[in-house]
Amino acid sequence: MNTHPTVTIDLVLDRHTAQEVLRAILHSVLFHRLFGTVKPQTFEVLDVTMPGVDDPEMKQLVDEKVEAFWKSIEGGYNKRGQIIVTLSEKRPRKTWFIMGEEEIPWEQWIINAEIRQPTPEKDQRKFQADLAATLTKSLKTMLTHASSERGRSAVPLITNANGLSPFPIKITVKVGGVEVG
Repeated sequence: MNTHPTVTIDLVLDRHTAQEVLRAILHSVLFHRLFGTVKPQTFEVLDVTMPGVDDPEMKQLVDEKVEAFWKSIEGGYNKRGQIIVTLSEKRPRKTWFIMGEEEIPWEQWIINAEIRQPTPEKDQRKFQADLAATLTKSLKTMLTHASSERGRSAVPLITNANGLSPFPIKITVKVGGVEVG
């Protein structure tokens, strides 16, 4: 059984900043896990500066997944969901009858998000301060994992230096345990 590191980030969001926060978190994960030449970008969310990737394909991928998450949350009763970033490597398939490659995950990032709406303005300020602290903690988690021995040793040998990532990246959105988007 192949076990890969899983990093979990828990977020409690409000309606006003949910999409912005999710975009920044996903971009930050990608920034720390893309191994090609990355053009950096920053996101200012609730006075927290987060790194990102200035690439049209990555921007489109992140925007599509955040939009799918948002539409599923807005349209349903369930106000909780996950965005899962899976990094894999391609290996030759080792079976008798099937030739080709298979994708073997080497790391997974799970972003658990819950939407809440504080109503009084006093509660809203505290909520945003708590969310800013959570973003700072999430960024520290990303940095600590990416620079740790376990985080570095999870990365497979890079044999292809073309593009932003030599590894397949899959972003999955789940709301209520069901994959959407």
